[in-house]
Amino acid sequence: MVRKMSIPTSKTSLLLFLCQIISALDVPLDSKLLEELSQPPTITQQSPKDYIVDPRENIVIQCEAKGKPPPSFSWTRNGTHFDIDKDAQVTMKPNSGTLVINIMNGGKAEAYEGVYQCTARNERGAAISNNIVIRPSRSPLWTKEKLEPNHVREGDSLVLHCRPPVGLPPPIIFWMDNAFQRLPQSERVSQGLNGDLYFSNVQPEDTREDYICYARFNHTQTIQQKQPISVKVFSMDSLNDTIAANLSDTDIYGAKPVTERQPVLLTPTGSTSTKVELRGNVLLLECIAAGLPTPVIRWIKEGGELPANRTFFENFKKTLKIIDVSEADSGNYKCIARNTLGSVHHVISVTVKAAPYWITAPRNLVLSPGEDGTLICRANGNPKPSISWLANGVPIAIAPEDPSRKVDGDTIIFSHVQERSSAVYQCNASNEYGYLLANAFVNVLAEPPRILTPANKLYQVIADRPALLDCAYFGSPKPEIEWFKGVKGSILRGNEYVFHDNGTLEIPVAQKNNAGTYTCVARNELGKIQNEVHLEIKDPTMIIKQPEYKVIQRYGQVSFECIIKHDSTLLPTVTWLKDNDELPDDERFLVGKDNLTIMNVTDKDDGTYTCIVNTTLDSVSASAVLTVVAAPPTPAIIYARPNPPFDLELTGQLERSVDLSWIPGDENNSPITNFVIEYEDALHEPGVWHYQTEVPGTQTTVQLKLSPYVNYSFRVIAVNRIGRSQPSEPSEQYLTKSASPDENPANVQGIGSEPDNLVITWEPLKGFQSNGPGLQYKVSWRQKDVDDEWTSVIVANVSKYIVSGTPTFVPYEVKVQALNDLGYAPEPSEVIGHSGEDLPMVAPGNVQVHVINSTLAKVHWDPVPLKTVRGHLQGYKVYYWKVQSLSRRSRRHVEKNILTFRGNKTFGMLPGLEPYSSYKLNVRVVNGKGEGPASSDKVFKTPEGVPSSPSFLKITNPTLDSLTLEWGSPTHPNGVLTSYTLKFQPINNTHELGPLVEIRIPANESSLILKNLNYSTRYKFYFNAQTSVGSGSQITEEAVTIMDEAGILRPAVGAGKGYSEILFATSPVMHTVRPTFYKVQPLYPRIRNVTTAAAETYANISWEYEGPDHANFYVEYGVAGSKEDWKKEIVNGSRSFFVLKGLTPGTAYKVRVGAEGLSGFRSSEDVFETGPAMASRQVDIATQGWFIGLMCAVALLILILLIVCFIRRNKGGKYPVKEKEDAHADPEIQPMKEDDGTFGEYRSMSAWTGKKLDKEKKTKGSCANSPEANPVFTKAKSVRSDRSNFFRRSGDQYSSTRSETSYTRRRARQSSELTRVSSVSASLCQEEKRSDKWKYRHGSRHHASEQHIMGSEEGSDSQAGQPSPFQQPLSCNSIGGLLARQHSSLQHWCSQTPDCSSDSDDTQSSCHRKGASCLVNP
Repeated sequence: MVRKMSIPTSKTSLLLFLCQIISALDVPLDSKLLEELSQPPTITQQSPKDYIVDPRENIVIQCEAKGKPPPSFSWTRNGTHFDIDKDAQVTMKPNSGTLVINIMNGGKAEAYEGVYQCTARNERGAAISNNIVIRPSRSPLWTKEKLEPNHVREGDSLVLHCRPPVGLPPPIIFWMDNAFQRLPQSERVSQGLNGDLYFSNVQPEDTREDYICYARFNHTQTIQQKQPISVKVFSMDSLNDTIAANLSDTDIYGAKPVTERQPVLLTPTGSTSTKVELRGNVLLLECIAAGLPTPVIRWIKEGGELPANRTFFENFKKTLKIIDVSEADSGNYKCIARNTLGSVHHVISVTVKAAPYWITAPRNLVLSPGEDGTLICRANGNPKPSISWLANGVPIAIAPEDPSRKVDGDTIIFSHVQERSSAVYQCNASNEYGYLLANAFVNVLAEPPRILTPANKLYQVIADRPALLDCAYFGSPKPEIEWFKGVKGSILRGNEYVFHDNGTLEIPVAQKNNAGTYTCVARNELGKIQNEVHLEIKDPTMIIKQPEYKVIQRYGQVSFECIIKHDSTLLPTVTWLKDNDELPDDERFLVGKDNLTIMNVTDKDDGTYTCIVNTTLDSVSASAVLTVVAAPPTPAIIYARPNPPFDLELTGQLERSVDLSWIPGDENNSPITNFVIEYEDALHEPGVWHYQTEVPGTQTTVQLKLSPYVNYSFRVIAVNRIGRSQPSEPSEQYLTKSASPDENPANVQGIGSEPDNLVITWEPLKGFQSNGPGLQYKVSWRQKDVDDEWTSVIVANVSKYIVSGTPTFVPYEVKVQALNDLGYAPEPSEVIGHSGEDLPMVAPGNVQVHVINSTLAKVHWDPVPLKTVRGHLQGYKVYYWKVQSLSRRSRRHVEKNILTFRGNKTFGMLPGLEPYSSYKLNVRVVNGKGEGPASSDKVFKTPEGVPSSPSFLKITNPTLDSLTLEWGSPTHPNGVLTSYTLKFQPINNTHELGPLVEIRIPANESSLILKNLNYSTRYKFYFNAQTSVGSGSQITEEAVTIMDEAGILRPAVGAGKGYSEILFATSPVMHTVRPTFYKVQPLYPRIRNVTTAAAETYANISWEYEGPDHANFYVEYGVAGSKEDWKKEIVNGSRSFFVLKGLTPGTAYKVRVGAEGLSGFRSSEDVFETGPAMASRQVDIATQGWFIGLMCAVALLILILLIVCFIRRNKGGKYPVKEKEDAHADPEIQPMKEDDGTFGEYRSMSAWTGKKLDKEKKTKGSCANSPEANPVFTKAKSVRSDRSNFFRRSGDQYSSTRSETSYTRRRARQSSELTRVSSVSASLCQEEKRSDKWKYRHGSRHHASEQHIMGSEEGSDSQAGQPSPFQQPLSCNSIGGLLARQHSSLQHWCSQTPDCSSDSDDTQSSCHRKGASCLVNP
């Protein structure tokens, strides 16, 4: 499996383009999600391809993989299954594929050499590892050899061979002596790449007997040494002495002295050699030469430059090292060895080959059922690698067939995948230098949406800054994301929001009204999920008073202020910095809440102070400068800029350098920190001074680098802390010698301006870059890929040259070389340009249009041949325009639309078409010159669509039982209208919805009268139009039929108004109808159903509000038809009612309600008014329910007061009349006696009254059962309390006597009051019967209004859980029975014969009064 030949395929550019636009699902890197999703295996860790192991240690071959479910592992060895269960020395780690081969317990590493491959498999596929070649390392011993001593003459060259044993991996070679000290190396003596030791020339000091070559085998941590080599160098002096001792004086003797020699290459040999290196490796080239003097090595690349930043020289420049080589580094490299006698060179031809490397490695695909996708595997190399595919580790040609899969060379195309299509695919790219193997799975998932962002996450953002609300999600198919604000808010749309592909909602400029709860909804065909996040908008932090610039005298005190304003919920921290660093650790610096104070200021406190305010959300800063000056008592030291330097002198003039010296001027109490040197070129730019360099203030001489052919003058400027000095006087002029240019023009381009020319442009050299007079340019060009010679022309110092007569749009090689009178610049690099473009010659053919729906069409065309484009293909333009609407048959001004499709695209989508219309289009190809001819016009028609909503819906002429509807036809019918549909239903005050009625209306109608409606009822209308395709969007309105008695016309509530307005009279009669309703969700925010319940001088206003909580309401009112300003009343709290007081009787008013506050909801200027003031109706007060209830309450109160008074007056001592009454007492009217014998307050009253009321509770038919009477009873209680207090005070005056006279007087007064109460009670009960029908018709609204009006006066004297007697329902029968019993008791008293025989005046007076009372009340 190391190398596979690619399957021959035909690549179609269109097909590849379609594949590239298909996007698969991205699986978020969420650990919890990854644990839950099924996933094919993925190899996560494996041993290297070439794995050299230590034979003394256990062999560990790594193979780790992940997947869901967890994968199982298996191995092959040398291409066959490796059964680890049969080898006791081999084990596999638990939950892993890693093999452990036990060598330390008797195994031999050599027995396990081979090629291993791991397979990780689960139910969704199988992934495989690289082929792992296992080889044990080797460190063999040196072969024994007999080494002869080396005898060398001084000045000769010498090579000591190492010849280390072949090991695995190769050893590291170094030379040492017997003392294990490295032998010194130099330009003369050095070690070669093969490990040999080279002497360019030997010297006497090279004589020694311990030249030892060592080989270090890193893998086995061993070092082996060669036998020592002996070298003996014979000098010429010692050789001459030996010869002289053996010859006579007459003989001619003497050896030749040491002679110098030209360089000769020791390695490599010959004049040329070749070397092949792989891309990405390190290229090492070596040249070692012999010679005397020792040669110097120099390296060049023929026809180019050595690559910058990747070239290094080693071994005293004998080794050229280029790292990370590429194909561009191929070429001829020349090494030149030179000494004073000559030179020698060697050319190494380098070829860079390449093992396969990725251009596009296949990536995992996560698809949903039915989706399409592609796996692309593109690799390059030298030679070009072959591509082969495997499926689950099996060659794809013999793998199980998958109908959704199609192999096209280096691409696998998947169409309409299913869950069974899940697999792991392997791409193998191989050539003779290596291979690449990549696993990529196709995982087909069907998953409902999941939202990964935590629920109820809180985001805090500073106002006017972007807010990013996350909604990380996953699902398959890819879910659609929608955002809502609030629980019942509508979907967010518009330019105010930015919706990112990852689900994030961005509010570019967050404002206060953006705060709140946002809901993210993710849905696909498998389900829906939502998540809420919360956004808080904080006020920005500001420095409202910044620190200011300060000048302070030394030893003074200074303070900087930094007053801030920040959001109340954020905690700011204030930090002070000095010169962008922390404040000094000095107690003189005092940091307060809003300031920084520095005590006892010194010179070192001078600087910039910065106040930085940080919160968790933002940061602001402000700075100020503190300048410390001397204190007044001390004479001020004058600090000033230094005086200019003087006496400038030029010495050591060379072609490219000169020495400049000067004498500094006075530094004026501030040391000079540096000198700035400037120069003037009097030859090219006289009078213009340029920066040259600068030196420290302690230096007064500098060597300046110069350029050729420049007439230099220099000047020097001194700098101290105060500033710069004036420039010195210029130095003498120095004209450097001319030279050929050092550089060529930059930015060379070749672009044609006409179809038959080539315009070559460049950036000219600047004056001092010319290096000499006569600057010119050699412009060369030749047609690319044609075996032509260069055409050259020399032009003056310009920046453009035009080559005429060129073919249209062909590539050219262009180069521009600078030259002057002294010669040429170095050889320039070549650039590729093109001659001029011309308009395309042909139009796209085979234009086809496929109408997708009523607003979208797809256009196809055949690409034009590239040779007919005659320029850079920029794309295609589609011109399309609407000819006419098929529904209106009316032509209009033709407005052509243009869509541009970049590149060699052959189809495009036409969006935004109008339904039911006729269109034309044509296609043109575009290059850099312009557009080609248009294709023939293609006609196509769009089908019908659904219409837009009717243009308007007005509801007019409301009556008691009818409404008139008028509407306008849709602005965009998008077809032939077939009919209209009207739906309507009643809505009550609690947003409940009545039965829905649907009406079909012919398409030619524009109005309709709805009859038989309920009076004073609100209706909601839904109206839309239809074509044959379906129904369009609907328009809604609401309207109210008028009231049948009050005569108040209630116009329809406009959708979206901030308030509702209605006219009311001061004496309304209102009716409500309660049909069966169903709940309907309100639209808000709005205020609706404003109603009034008015009396003569006040009115109760109530309304319904739909919108956010905590709104603040106000009521505005005024006289109807008046031009006076509205009067405004603020409603306390968030109540939905308000009482207007102080109104004028019989006057019509207009009123409206608005809301303001946190919701930002405001009332609109649009109002609606009721009709004019109604004449007051004459109503008989005796038939009014409230009057009847009031009279019943008064009668009952009077009765109770009389009984209480009677009881209290009878609590005194015994007397004759009292004893007689006690003897014949009626138990129902006996007073309850207090324990203390005193006159009780409410206790005696409550006992008597409670007993009477308890007996009457069961009586049916109440005079006061109308709820409107309750508030009046409350008022009656206060009257009763006042009267009881009065009688209590009156009763105290009689507590001392219990005479017959007072008793007779009380009985007479009781009798009289009972008679009056009886008559009133009878009258009231008759009125009650006559008003039963009125009470049935009286609406709940009036009842609610009465409760609102009188609610503030309600109260109760009852204990918790015990209703007051005044709140018990009291019938006319019960009142009559009570009065009858009182009357019977009175008759019994009158029937008793008083003892009038006494002669006392009191007795006679009592008898007289009793008789009178009985006559009055028979």
